[in-house]
Amino acid sequence: MSKIIDALLSWGCDIDGAMERFMDDEELYLSCLSIVCDDDAFAELESALRAHDIPAAFDAAHTLKGVLGNMGLTPMYDAVVEIVEPLRAGNDDGCLERCRKLFALCDRLRAITKLA
Repeated sequence: MSKIIDALLSWGCDIDGAMERFMDDEELYLSCLSIVCDDDAFAELESALRAHDIPAAFDAAHTLKGVLGNMGLTPMYDAVVEIVEPLRAGNDDGCLERCRKLFALCDRLRAITKLA
């Protein structure tokens, strides 16, 4: 196992579940992992929240929920769920602050991916 996988496990990620979805192809998983935080949905989410465009924010957050869930990035997944659910109910109160928390987690993921 790589240093990156070990760090993700220590961070509380569901690597076993992710590896099942990636057919135990660690190389493919790591290549996908390296581009997670570059997903346009992060910028779209922030922009939509700043504009109070709840439908667009929900779409971006829901996209990220799927990506983060499939990647087994549990800390980030949990953070985006805290954004998705209020938006689903039509409420964006506090979502921009939660978005900043998600971005901080993205920074942590970027640091982890540099451990190789």
